[in-house]
Amino acid sequence: MSVQRITVPSLLVHLLVASVALVGSAVDLYGNAPPPPGGPAPPPPFAVRGKTFPPESTFCIDPTTPCFGKTIQCPASCPMTNPADAKAKACHIDCANPLCAGECRSQGNSCEGKGAACQDPRFVGGDGIMFYFHGKASHHFALVSDPNLQINAHFIGLRPQGRPRDFTWIQALGILFDTHTFTVAARRAVSWDADADHLDITYDGVPVPLDEGHRASWSASDDASGLRVVRRGRVNSATVTLPGVFELMLSAVPVTQEDSRVHRYGIPDDDCFAHLEVQFRFSGLSEKVEGVLGQTYRPDFHSPVKRGVPMPVMGGEDRYMTSSLLAANCNSCMFSAALQLAAEKAALPLDAATLECTSKMSNGYGVVCRR
Repeated sequence: MSVQRITVPSLLVHLLVASVALVGSAVDLYGNAPPPPGGPAPPPPFAVRGKTFPPESTFCIDPTTPCFGKTIQCPASCPMTNPADAKAKACHIDCANPLCAGECRSQGNSCEGKGAACQDPRFVGGDGIMFYFHGKASHHFALVSDPNLQINAHFIGLRPQGRPRDFTWIQALGILFDTHTFTVAARRAVSWDADADHLDITYDGVPVPLDEGHRASWSASDDASGLRVVRRGRVNSATVTLPGVFELMLSAVPVTQEDSRVHRYGIPDDDCFAHLEVQFRFSGLSEKVEGVLGQTYRPDFHSPVKRGVPMPVMGGEDRYMTSSLLAANCNSCMFSAALQLAAEKAALPLDAATLECTSKMSNGYGVVCRR
């Protein structure tokens, strides 16, 4: 029996020939056609050719939820919770849902769904009723206020000559929970560049380092809250999740010249009024929740807006105006003052040398400190 020997130079030649053949082929290893000359690279394949993957599943570990101890599987029509295709349906699993079943949802926010706030601004309440809340330009209003959650909005706008009120849009959101703060804002721009990112995000006053790219993510690593931000698409859209509290889907968008022409906004040439379009999904709101949007989730809420008119308007500017984006001092705010005070104190430097601590006064149950 003869043995064919392949020398190192010969092996390199074989590898070179194979690589050239691969480059010259019409498809890659996954069967994807090459991009056109000068065009963008194709998105990553959803599955390796010849292999199928089972739908994702989640085991519910929270004993306070109806699905505790159960494994919930994603539907076959949307097997992934975070698909590589930004336009594909995503699987959503909620252990607090008594059905204990996964459901398919769009990855983007819907201006027609419950919890939405879009345009100038047009809301859809938790009761499914649409209304407008105009607010006032350069002011802040509480969208949601509950003992453990405060969500404020900063309004931008303008008032063309002869108009009785401002045209307004939501430019930023400020969220308070536990002792933390979170903000997301649409960055001001003279003109809109769809390829540039217009989102500014902070957590406890520090900018969030969120990379560009679909599915790029950031998580708060200094606490157990589970706060997470995931991009949808390369720029300008994201989903913010605080488990057991809310899910926020948002996009930064401009006021287009066509919008300005149709609605007679009078948008100037040096500002495209970049703003946010958002949709909330809430979990565990109290029965006394307040806020422009929050009140519509109360079980005893009856919408006061006029039905059947082109622009049903919700009042409440005097009840829900706050002094800043991260304040919970509106007349009807419910957010715990103690929690807000703790958040303010957490931001102050503490000089350990000014404290005297001892365990002698605590009867064995801890340490007592005094100045």
